[in-house]
Amino acid sequence: MAFENIIGQKMLTAHLLRNIEAKRTPHAQLFVGKNGHGNLAIAMAYAQHLVALESLSKGDVEPLNHPDIHFYFPVVKKGGSTTTRISKDYISEWRDFVSASAYGNLNEWYAHIDAGNKQGTITVDEAQDIIKTLSLKAFAGGHKVLIIWHAEKMNAACANKLLKWIEEPNKNTSILLLTEEEGGLLKTIQSRCQTIHIMPLLPKDIFDALIEKGVGPSKAKEASEVSEGNYGSALNLINENENSLAFEQLFIEWVRTAFKAKTDKKSINSLISWSERVVKLGRELEKQFLHYSLGAFRQAMLLNYGAEEMVSLKTHDPSFSFEKFSLFVGSANIEGISREIEDAIYHIERNGNGKIILTDLSIKLTRLLHRKQ
Repeated sequence: MAFENIIGQKMLTAHLLRNIEAKRTPHAQLFVGKNGHGNLAIAMAYAQHLVALESLSKGDVEPLNHPDIHFYFPVVKKGGSTTTRISKDYISEWRDFVSASAYGNLNEWYAHIDAGNKQGTITVDEAQDIIKTLSLKAFAGGHKVLIIWHAEKMNAACANKLLKWIEEPNKNTSILLLTEEEGGLLKTIQSRCQTIHIMPLLPKDIFDALIEKGVGPSKAKEASEVSEGNYGSALNLINENENSLAFEQLFIEWVRTAFKAKTDKKSINSLISWSERVVKLGRELEKQFLHYSLGAFRQAMLLNYGAEEMVSLKTHDPSFSFEKFSLFVGSANIEGISREIEDAIYHIERNGNGKIILTDLSIKLTRLLHRKQ
């Protein structure tokens, strides 16, 4: 994946390319940013250019299949096995996953490898394999690059074992640590890396990428505007269209019941029942619904402030007026609503109890909706 194929991020990729050409590449770098902002895609392009520049062999450098570009990522034990697994045990699945989209997220990776409710880690056994790889000379005689995806998933034993190698890797070796949660890494590791922050994409860049992918202009516009600079989220929004009508009905029932709870205490029981039904959808659809809801609330705020041209959400239930509903979403509560929904998504991703999370979120919503604008 060359830099010219990266979505947006032109200033950053130009800066990285200049460093490569000037041979000013740090031995260890920390790429901080969402997967959907291009974290992995940029790291792969960086590795491709770095290896190609100094390679003694001829031919194109394919990042996923080149012997001098190595990937490490969170994995789980297969089935009921007690045998520790490392990245090379999943390399075939990894290549398929990244080939489909280099902007996929961690939960999509877990779903791809049928992890179920298991949480992936990068263990000390992985550290042993990384050290072995660091000790080898580059196959093509030039540079060698190690990419550690979601480096915050390294357990303490793994991180401590790699500390010396991150500080002083062998000559012509680069280590790229990718993370969405910088605070999840040891401070000693952070201090030994040059940090690069990868910012959200511009809506226009996402729109153009979706159009190139064959998405219709209307759907591309809607997805690019509500995806918060995350191309992966935009793709998910496109794929979720088949669920949008069901999500709409769940959303309408949710906000109606939450709004009534101030005067009708029995509504709390209805919210609990609603939470139970949403949980039965499964974790991935729970998250998709919450992302849908987050977008709906933000669209309502835009409508409330008169930005009709930026509102793309259309409801199909004639008994629900999105315009009237938007009057209850504004500066007094949009930040709180967004934060609570994002927190709920975070806890669901980490296998929290869905019923408790959604019920708690619903009760908080009953208060937030009644905050005076």
